[in-house]
Amino acid sequence: MEQTILDQISEGIADVEGIDPVDLDISLQRYISTDAIQDLVNHESNAWRLQFETPNHVVEVTGADKILIDGTQIN
Repeated sequence: MEQTILDQISEGIADVEGIDPVDLDISLQRYISTDAIQDLVNHESNAWRLQFETPNHVVEVTGADKILIDGTQIN
């Protein structure tokens, strides 16, 4: 089964923090509309970029299927 973009973001943050994703103590919904991320991913155009902050990280997601955590591409 393919991971969702939200799972990829959560796993990326956990990897940067050096912890297992189940031990991650943040919920993306507290910092960004997860529905908005899903809508962008499903959009016809890939000419978009979304950036948001969590307490310790800057997350960037692009229409070119890139996820960056603190400026480092994680996928």
